[in-house]
Amino acid sequence: MKLVTIAQMREIEKEADASGLSYAEMMENAGRGLAEIVDEIAFDNDWNEVLGLVGPGNNGGDALVALTHLAEAGWQARAYILNREKKDKLVARLLKAGGEVTFAESDTKFSKLATLFESAHVLLDGLLGTGIKLPLKGEVAEVLDQSMFIMSALEEPPFVVAVDCPSGVDCDSGQAALECLPADLTVTMAAVKQGLLKLPAFEFVGDLALVDIELPDDLSLFYDLPSEVADSYLVSGLLPDRDLDSHKGTFGTALIAAGSLNYTGAALLAGSAAYRVGAGLVTLAIPEPLHAALAGQIPEATWILLPHESGFISEDAAATLLNYVHRASAFLLGPGLGFNISTKKFVEEVISKIKIPTVIDADGLRHLEQIPDWHKKLNKMAILTPHVGEMAVLTGLSKKEIQANRNEIACKYAREWRHVVVLKGAFTVIAAPDGKMTVIPVATSALARAGTGDVLAGLIVGLRAQGLDAYDAAIAGAYIHAQAGLLAADDLGSTASVMAGDVLDAIADIMSELE
Repeated sequence: MKLVTIAQMREIEKEADASGLSYAEMMENAGRGLAEIVDEIAFDNDWNEVLGLVGPGNNGGDALVALTHLAEAGWQARAYILNREKKDKLVARLLKAGGEVTFAESDTKFSKLATLFESAHVLLDGLLGTGIKLPLKGEVAEVLDQSMFIMSALEEPPFVVAVDCPSGVDCDSGQAALECLPADLTVTMAAVKQGLLKLPAFEFVGDLALVDIELPDDLSLFYDLPSEVADSYLVSGLLPDRDLDSHKGTFGTALIAAGSLNYTGAALLAGSAAYRVGAGLVTLAIPEPLHAALAGQIPEATWILLPHESGFISEDAAATLLNYVHRASAFLLGPGLGFNISTKKFVEEVISKIKIPTVIDADGLRHLEQIPDWHKKLNKMAILTPHVGEMAVLTGLSKKEIQANRNEIACKYAREWRHVVVLKGAFTVIAAPDGKMTVIPVATSALARAGTGDVLAGLIVGLRAQGLDAYDAAIAGAYIHAQAGLLAADDLGSTASVMAGDVLDAIADIMSELE
């Protein structure tokens, strides 16, 4: 799914119109696709009554087209119309198909609106589109406010489907009006508008679906867009085939240098995640004292026991590790290393000599910051996985600056450092040196827990070991990680109860859905 600004979407539609796909045809395609999604959702729920809140803009037009198609398919389709001409051809078309229409100006006390809500199984929110300015005023604010009031009083409120965006959301900034109507599902047209993947707007989006409005195949403004949103279709296509005659060597060896006495579990989480995502062999390079505690918990792993200094990997360990590197397909450095001057020297020596695909995470990133020209010493196209605090250390920017411009910051430093950046957090951003960017459409506190980053790093190195390129491995790993967090929270019934081990346990179910 492409990710666009409002201005980009307008230019795309303009180019499409000039290429022969008229605005009317785009609206027809959008409305028909919307109706198909609603019809599919309703199939298992025995729903057949739909109400559309219809405004004056293109979203209102999309809603009217969808209502017409639903009426023709046997639905009882009703429209509540605000600030739209009574002689509108789309209104006439709905009436001809057997739909019903109420104009808001004739419903001064909203009694008709309340009656319409009572019988509706599905509500199409097409009142406002992407071009709004906040705060909302006048009749629009009143209709949305009344709609929320009416729905709050209903024992079974309708399933709310937002047309392109929930009414009252700024589709660039992600701000939302007080009167914004929360959707159960947002059906966005052609591309995801960037504000939908920002807070607070995302809280009103619900699930996200996309309608293909059949843009011309040669539409460069659209197909050359470097920004995308990850979904199951994209990630499923990135995962390697697993042929029947495969063996462990087929799926590579992930070498992971991790852990210290203070952070023993980091190596276990990362190594287990690499196995769960399909790596053929995982080798854990750890401080020697950790072996007794870890070996029984992941018997599938092989081990490199490293020299240590009070339980931290020592500078002397570099030579030991480098003797094994030629056996590995990909290398992860960082989870649980801790902060020790001898470990910092180990990191500095290792990164300058490792020539296989590399992932740097957690404490590995903090050690990098102390190494002059570290980004030039790393093997080509490494993957860096900072959270906002680690990104602040690496860039010298404040956390506030980074959070306010996550997409732009990730892309800027991916270009400057010439490595793939995975900026973790709500709506994790994956940025490549060539300007490509993918956003993971997930924001959940289920992943706000120690150890979940180790799981993510293990997923990415496991995919890299199987031969995925750096950018694709980062996308797939981050998507699987996010979905596993959501599934773990759903299974436990609470985001507060999710531990990193629960995310790890959910990976297999997510993988089965993607295969």
